[in-house]
Amino acid sequence: MKISVKVKPNSKESSVEVAPNNEYILRVKEKAIDGRANAAAVKLLSEYLGIPKSRIAIIKGHAARNKVIKIFLDNNPDRGKIK
Repeated sequence: MKISVKVKPNSKESSVEVAPNNEYILRVKEKAIDGRANAAAVKLLSEYLGIPKSRIAIIKGHAARNKVIKIFLDNNPDRGKIK
């Protein structure tokens, strides 16, 4: 499953909001330095969805606020590998 995410780094509080267009808005406390905001976004999303962080991968937008994130719902051993 792929979802659209907008990450807002350097926020006062970490929170998750679902916009009317089904885009997730993730506010994270960490700054967008050395991937800290991305790691915090994955952690926050895993807690919100109740799934392990290993089942979440950023597939587009590593250096942007707008991202496409893939959620792996099965136990596929090839997850995260580019084919």
